[in-house]
Order: sequence, then structure tokens, then C-alpha cells
Amino acid sequence: MSPLVYNYMKLNYYISPTGNAYENLAMDEYFLTHLPPDTHLLYFYINDNAVIIGRNQNAFRECDLDALKERNVKLVRRLTGGGAVYHDVGNLNFSFISPEGMYDTDRQDEILLSALRSLGIEAEKNGRNDFVADGRKFSGNAFGAKGGNRVRHGTLLISSDMGKLDKYLTVSAKKLRAKGVASVRSRVCNLTEFCPTLTPKKATEAILKAFEAHYGMEASPLTLSASDEDAIGALAVERSSFDWVMGEAPTFDYSFEERFSFGMLQLCLTVTDGKVSRAEIFTDSLDITLPDRVKAVLKGEAFTPENIGNALFRTQSAELGEIGRYIINNI
Repeated sequence: MSPLVYNYMKLNYYISPTGNAYENLAMDEYFLTHLPPDTHLLYFYINDNAVIIGRNQNAFRECDLDALKERNVKLVRRLTGGGAVYHDVGNLNFSFISPEGMYDTDRQDEILLSALRSLGIEAEKNGRNDFVADGRKFSGNAFGAKGGNRVRHGTLLISSDMGKLDKYLTVSAKKLRAKGVASVRSRVCNLTEFCPTLTPKKATEAILKAFEAHYGMEASPLTLSASDEDAIGALAVERSSFDWVMGEAPTFDYSFEERFSFGMLQLCLTVTDGKVSRAEIFTDSLDITLPDRVKAVLKGEAFTPENIGNALFRTQSAELGEIGRYIINNI
């Protein structure tokens, strides 16, 4: 397979020509894996009617599968953590991809905020992965790493259909209560509320301009070879398979769902001869390693709240300890 063809500059950009969510997420993954050293890539894409779920989420719980099927809305699972989002042509997606040694989220934040200011939109960062305007979220971000490179990808709600967002995403009531709001729609907003003439194309141009201004050089378009396109196509087929997208519907002896400081978590356990023989964890945590860490601790442990809670607590991991304390005190 040939490497990606880059011009001899450190800044590159790519604007996807397709609205197919499987292809666009496959490109995102391919760029992350094949990015050359000393290169920053800014990737833009727009998905047409798709729900994107996090790497460790339970598809059967996160969205209305019947509504998706009825309206031919694609369900796509990404490589990174975080929660479910609805994409349509009023939603612009971006990815900052850099080698690990050059990756800087603070710089990326400033690029995005600077671009928004140039459009007359006053926004601010809220926590690690959200941007808000007037106290409401218009952008969520997720993070990942692969092959020595790192990615931060996110969304910009520009003129998205909020009614469909409500219809397709079955967000946990506990998650909504934890955020102190009554519905999905009430805590998000479109940027056209603040800049009525804004379009995804104008937002793309503003972010690209801020990207170039921040690094003090012109960005060059990325060129894909025929072999790159073939590889991306094959990856899109793989990532659109039922096994990857849906996973397995959980049937277990015991389960609970709770919101923790790191996000929602559903823990499902199978118990054989009084011991945990299988554990599955579904979560919107940004940490994609969390499920495997919990599984490694619980498998083979005697099934009592005190025992499995203490096993998690003894890891001295803040996240696992939080789960352990909940189990001991509430189960």
C-alpha cells in the first residue's frame, strides 16, 4: 500500500467529497494510521443522516433502532469513546490529526474559538470535550490514538434538525438529570442562532483560515492515491458490518446502570458457580480502555457486592474506585 501523498509542508487539509458516514469515519481512521511525521492534518466531513456512537456504547440502548431503520439513517460506531450524536447536512465534522509529539489540544481549542470569533460567535470550552454558546452545547469532541498519531475529532451544530436529534437518540434519563436539564433539545443549540447566515462551507473556511493563521503558514490540500482510496473503501466495508456496528445484545444474570463523574456506565455480569464468569461494560466515557480494565479485575471474582467492589477499589484507579464504592454502598 502506498503512503499518502503530501506536499512538502507541515500543514495539510482534506475536505471529504462524500456524505457517506461509513466512508468518512473510515477516512478519519485511515488518516490517523497513515499520517506522516511532522505533519498536521485538518480533516472536514459532513455525514448525511447518521447516528454515530462511541466505541464502548451499547447500540441497543443508545438509539431508536426502529426509527433509524424506517428512515434509512446509518448507525456508525467510531473508534473513540464518548456518547452518541446525530449527524445531518447541517452538522460539520472536523478532525485534528498530528503525530503524538506535535499534538496540542490547547492550540486546537484556540483555533476553533478564534474561527468562531471571526464569525461573530462568542463561545467557550466547557470541560474536556464540549464547546458552548450562551450556556448550551454546540460541539462535542472525542480523542484517540493509533500508530504513533493522535486525533481529536468533533462536531459543530450549525443548522441541524433538532427534532430528529430528539427522535433518534434515546438518551438515559439519569444522564439528563445529572446535567440538570429536561430534554436533549434543551441543552444543545445550532450556531445559526448566533450567526444566521452561517453554513458548513463558511465554517470550514473560517476554521481553515484560523488553522493557517495559528501556525503562520498556508495549508496544502491532501492528495489521495488510487490505492489509498481502495484501502479506505475496504475499511468502510469492514466498519459498516453488523458485528462491528451492533456488537452483541447483552443478556446477563445481573446488571446496573449509573452515571459517574466520567460518564454513564452499564455493568453486566454473568455469574457461574458463584463467581463472575463474564463482564461487559458499556459506557460513554472518553477513556476507551475503561471496559477492559474493569473486565480484567472482575473476571473470576466471587460475586458479592463487597468482594467485587473492593476488587475495583484496590486497583487505586480513580474511575474503578468510584465504581467500586458505588457497588459497595448501593448494591
